[in-house]
Amino acid sequence: MAEPLPTAQDEVAGLAAGLIRIDTTNRGGGDGREREAAQYVAARLAEAGLDPLLLESAPGRANVVARVAGRDPEAPALLVHGHLDVVPADPAGWSVPPFCGEIRDGVLWGRGAVDMKNADAVVLAVVRDWARAGRLPPRDIVLAFTADEEDTAAYGARWLVERHPEQFRGCAEAIGESGAFTFHAGSRTRMYPVASAERGTAWLKLTARGTAGHGSKPNADNAVTALAGAMARIGAHEWPVRLIPAVRAAIAAIAAAVAPERGGWDPGAPLDGLGEAAALVAATIRNSANPTMLRAGGKVNVIPAEAVGYVDGRVLAGYEDEFSQTLDELTGPAVTWEYLHRERPVQAPFDGPLVTAMTDALLAEDPGATVIPHCMSGGTDAKQFSRLGMACYGFMPLVLPPGYDYYAMFHGVNERVPVSALQASVRIMDRFLMNGVSQDSR
Repeated sequence: MAEPLPTAQDEVAGLAAGLIRIDTTNRGGGDGREREAAQYVAARLAEAGLDPLLLESAPGRANVVARVAGRDPEAPALLVHGHLDVVPADPAGWSVPPFCGEIRDGVLWGRGAVDMKNADAVVLAVVRDWARAGRLPPRDIVLAFTADEEDTAAYGARWLVERHPEQFRGCAEAIGESGAFTFHAGSRTRMYPVASAERGTAWLKLTARGTAGHGSKPNADNAVTALAGAMARIGAHEWPVRLIPAVRAAIAAIAAAVAPERGGWDPGAPLDGLGEAAALVAATIRNSANPTMLRAGGKVNVIPAEAVGYVDGRVLAGYEDEFSQTLDELTGPAVTWEYLHRERPVQAPFDGPLVTAMTDALLAEDPGATVIPHCMSGGTDAKQFSRLGMACYGFMPLVLPPGYDYYAMFHGVNERVPVSALQASVRIMDRFLMNGVSQDSR
């Protein structure tokens, strides 16, 4: 077990607060700016004796990559990645300014406190502590702090993978957001879901074309009507249950933890008996498609010739064809659809030395808890790094108290995290990185 890290634990909240105070809002469509945060990270790494590389994909859109040399340079390297951008925050709904980085009553507040400047700070704190103590991990650790994860990754991880793959030389595995947080299922059951899979991204654009005309006259070829019908059908569609291996394993593990007396679970009713823990898998037992935006017309008394809608689709591995065929049926002949942005699903095995090291590091901090596999309903930069052949996992640990609604913090108002959770994350991450070895390590 790694020795305690009082220096790293003392500084992690300050590092996170410093990052939160840098506004890196990503509004999508290329409207973002991460450079100041990237410079902050690069400076902290340079102070630790590393040689960080700041890579700017476009003006203001910056990424940082650095390599921490391990004891065995021949062993496969591990990538640790986190993003620097955050989603927009409307100050009107917050109890504190979103970019204040304020620590109040042992809690750090601000946009990015959970997603995911907290984790970036944990990685920085651990690496800086290694430098102070002269400690080396067993293998090379490649660090990547990316731009644009909250949109398409075009200025961040995707750009790095396409333009600078040499920076990830030798990386066989990767960890990033979002997994290994405490999920309280009842008064005595604590689970830590480690992401080993993600649904694919399928952002769609729907277009209906009709006959323009005066709003006072009958019009059977109304583009708005056609689009509204298609969007309503998509929103009301009940997708069939499709259990991929990672989700099956998660449900089995949850059932064993919360209802061991059941002796198993029914695939026909997979969420029955899981109680509060059903939230961990409810969004990943099927494909999904949610209408999110509409655009049509410019004047109330003019029927437009075109109406456009947008849908956020998510697709399970192996069910991409079913998704597209269903969209064809739901949109009908009067509406066309296309992929606005598409990313493949991600899957990695939930076994082997790396998963064992994750489990051991978590249970050393929280004995009596249960570590389970997890399929993420959304997506992360793992989709990009997996293209380089890495097995990618969501492992950014947080030990959270009962009553803390972790899911509500993502992209929500009053985003915040207990400082104690950050300090526990430092201990877990240090323990894991100092012991985590690859399946292929010599």
